[in-house]
Amino acid sequence: MAELHELGVAAAATAIRNGEVSAERLVQTFLDRSAAHVHLNAFVSIDADTSLEAARAVDRARRGGETLGPLAGVPLGMKDNIDIAGQECSAGTPGLAGHRPKKDAPVAAALRGAGAVFLGRTGMHELAFGITNNNAFSGAIRNPYDPLMIPGGSSGGAGASCAARLTPGGIGTDTGGSVRVPAALCGIASLRPSAGRWPAGHIVPISSTRDTPGPMARCVADLELMDRVVIGSTGMLSARPLDGLRLGVPRGYFWEDLDCETERLCLEALTLLRVAGVTLVEADIADLAALNAAASIIAFYEPGRDIAAYLEESGASARFADIVEKAASPDVQGIMRFISDPATMVPQALYREAMDVHRPRLIKAYRDHFAAHGIDALVFPTTPLPARPIGEDVDVELNGRRVPTFQTFIRNTDPGSVAGLPGINLPVGLTGRGLPVGLALDGLPGDDRALLSIAATIEALFPALPAPKLDPANIQHGQR
Repeated sequence: MAELHELGVAAAATAIRNGEVSAERLVQTFLDRSAAHVHLNAFVSIDADTSLEAARAVDRARRGGETLGPLAGVPLGMKDNIDIAGQECSAGTPGLAGHRPKKDAPVAAALRGAGAVFLGRTGMHELAFGITNNNAFSGAIRNPYDPLMIPGGSSGGAGASCAARLTPGGIGTDTGGSVRVPAALCGIASLRPSAGRWPAGHIVPISSTRDTPGPMARCVADLELMDRVVIGSTGMLSARPLDGLRLGVPRGYFWEDLDCETERLCLEALTLLRVAGVTLVEADIADLAALNAAASIIAFYEPGRDIAAYLEESGASARFADIVEKAASPDVQGIMRFISDPATMVPQALYREAMDVHRPRLIKAYRDHFAAHGIDALVFPTTPLPARPIGEDVDVELNGRRVPTFQTFIRNTDPGSVAGLPGINLPVGLTGRGLPVGLALDGLPGDDRALLSIAATIEALFPALPAPKLDPANIQHGQR
């Protein structure tokens, strides 16, 4: 058996079920490892006592001959915007400090029911409104492959903890790329489920139209297991032969203006796919940028309505005005003031046009593209560039130019998010500087299991990434 901290979700569950390792020992291993690498700031809190007691309960059940759940004893990191009964859920913002929900979010309840152990709350970009995880309230999260670099976000704590082997896997949330961007930058796999497929209740929201929780892990089999648990499926994935698989390669938009190392590694991945028998269909989705016009309208209209509804539903003492007033990170302060000021907030008529006209057109464009070209999924670089230094919150360097940080990192993941597509990130290699690069697969709404099957098949074609070398001495203290 591999070293305990190298076990993934499915392997850990099997080892516990077979009696190869106790749940208590496994949980203690990850607790010790997390304590040894606090410099990454991946967790905002860890509940060691509760985690160990839950693990001991699993061990007692196994010794007593009870049937264990599919995730029994497996420690997971849970993003700090997902309600867990009795635990603080701050969503990385001062206005929710001390907020302790009284019940589990449905996604947490499903995982707990399967025996999962919630090791701790993983850090995030404040209110999930960004991709750097340079959070002025809870501190910057560091990329395990280079602690001076961002981990991606907004689920950066889940991405960093999984890549660093502080957890076998975790649960994040995704509005415009927030499980796929950190997965790409941290060198792990992730799934954004189709909109509405995973329950999104009792999660601090941005947009009820676009938000979804989703799993993050180091291999597709682990994503599949967590997906199966949450949706209540008993069906296993069927193998997908590479011969006959058709993947669309939309060069326009998705493959434009890429960092040279990102482009090199993703093109090498396409070559591996082609040699393995995959048919690559090069065709663009016409006018995709214009079709995605609904993106920011929806994301800036819905938070005021949806956050207020969450606060009431979860029994929080804070109100939306408190969240706005107390926002700590400069970028999030600006967003919250923009969406709450009557002079700048999105008019309802514009929002209705986005929902009734623009978003349906975008979804139709995807469906028509898949049908016209007979493709099973789209393939493209998850992000146009690898991780950039912590502190470059406004703009970053790309091909000799300064470009907007947020818009550039989510450029490729955003349209599928608005359309409600399922999306997967697969790590495909490291740049010359040792930074991970991810390749994305997008399917049509509801085709999550088929997309997971495709990802599981092609995953083996790509080189396995080495574990990051975690050396706190590499940090230049004081640099943010």
